[in-house]
Amino acid sequence: MSIERLQQNVLKNAALNKEELHTFCEAFYPKSIAKKQYLLRQGDICKFEGYVTKGCFRVFTLDEQGKEHVLYFAIKDWWITDIDSFTNQKPSFLTIQALEDSEVLLVDHQDKARLYTEIPQIEQLFRVMTQKTLVALQRRMISNLSQTADARYLNFIEKYPQIAQKLTNLQLASYLGISHEFLSKIRSKTASK
Repeated sequence: MSIERLQQNVLKNAALNKEELHTFCEAFYPKSIAKKQYLLRQGDICKFEGYVTKGCFRVFTLDEQGKEHVLYFAIKDWWITDIDSFTNQKPSFLTIQALEDSEVLLVDHQDKARLYTEIPQIEQLFRVMTQKTLVALQRRMISNLSQTADARYLNFIEKYPQIAQKLTNLQLASYLGISHEFLSKIRSKTASK
């Protein structure tokens, strides 16, 4: 079932024949991650690019004071990695942790490079995915710079209701760049409207 989801996801962005699709999916291996376990820790080299088939992950970094900054959350049908560490094979600035029991399909650096050679459309697929990721990050940066915390919260709840219900106040506040106390005030104000 999870391979079928991966196939559907890939076919949205790349025209592969059955043989190419089979070769692509064979390069992935499944991994189960229990709630609170890490898929990647800051400082380790990211050796995978992953497709989430079940669960929810948070991708974050810790600053020098130990404060957590959430870059994004990944749920079913989302891709997950530290693209800098994976691409350049250098220590990661990011940590990836499961927020609930989760499952992913992973491809390693060597197999991904092999796929680029064997199936040229795969490079196009990952280029399109990278562009979509850059667009999402750019929109998030603009939102963080130009919107109030209230607006950022409401936009997140509207855009990602299935993620919002899985998060603690601390996790969501970290993503929004505010304190959890301030988030509680925003939630109280929003609920009273």
